[in-house]
Amino acid sequence: MPATQRPRLALTLGDPAGIGPEIALAALADARVRAAMELVVLGPGSLRPPTIPLAQADGELGSQHGVVWIDTGGPERFELGKVQASCGRAALDALRGGVALARAKRVHALVTGPVSKEALHAAGEKVEGQTELLGRWDGATRFQMMAVAGKLRVLQLSRHLPLRAALDLVTTERVLDHLLLFDETLRVWGFARPHLALAGLNPHAGERGVLGREDLDVLEPAVEAARARGVDVSGPLSPDTVFLQASQGRYDGVLALYHDQAFIPVKLHLPEQGLTVIAGLSFLRVSPAHGTAFDIAGKGIASPRNLIVALLQAAAWSSGSPIAVVEP
Repeated sequence: MPATQRPRLALTLGDPAGIGPEIALAALADARVRAAMELVVLGPGSLRPPTIPLAQADGELGSQHGVVWIDTGGPERFELGKVQASCGRAALDALRGGVALARAKRVHALVTGPVSKEALHAAGEKVEGQTELLGRWDGATRFQMMAVAGKLRVLQLSRHLPLRAALDLVTTERVLDHLLLFDETLRVWGFARPHLALAGLNPHAGERGVLGREDLDVLEPAVEAARARGVDVSGPLSPDTVFLQASQGRYDGVLALYHDQAFIPVKLHLPEQGLTVIAGLSFLRVSPAHGTAFDIAGKGIASPRNLIVALLQAAAWSSGSPIAVVEP
């Protein structure tokens, strides 16, 4: 990729029927975004403003405008706020294009707009989310979603699963592997020796077996094994306090044991600044921590702030400020 003073980021629009396109256009108009990066937008050509020049996926991606648009195809007409197979296919095509650019190192990072899992399924891609999809396309064998909101960084042990199924995945081996992955990822981000915390499974982390033995029998052996591998980790700790402590800077990251245990504190802590990162990919992928919001799509009330944070944070990480906290 040619040298550039500003990092070049790819931005996929997400599902055209959701809020992705409107918040993307709002983010493109933000002066901080335009000053901090060059952008390659991927999505249906029908959504391209005439002021943004078209580019070819295999052509020059730079522009005096600082932003170009790659038409990845999609329906000319669709209904806002509805699940549609055609919109699911458009989201998939934009994602494929963005991953190709990121894997070829033609962009410094990939920022992805929200997609509808139901629409992806309708389009024939039976996945539980973008994390699984991007991990497969990247050929990664060990990857996981991380949620970030300010100083709060939370890695998940599992993603979009029924709670009963997620609990079956709470094993000593998986917890150890995720602690190692978390430690490796934060070291890449610039933490010399990350201080991690492991959230407990039971209330008060089981009260030494009084409220269940999983924390003693499953989690503590994983912590001991991780420490033996050089990981600085505390826990298991009471899940009703550990996330607050991490948000205040006591821990550099928390390993959560299922999806909602991770995302409830993240979305409560900084509801308009949450983002997700996929640990373990060969490239940096960042996304706002919200969905398609079909219920408000096209009403002009969707806030672009999460996406702006995702773009600015991805640019900061790409520019050598790996632990910067962006608060627009």
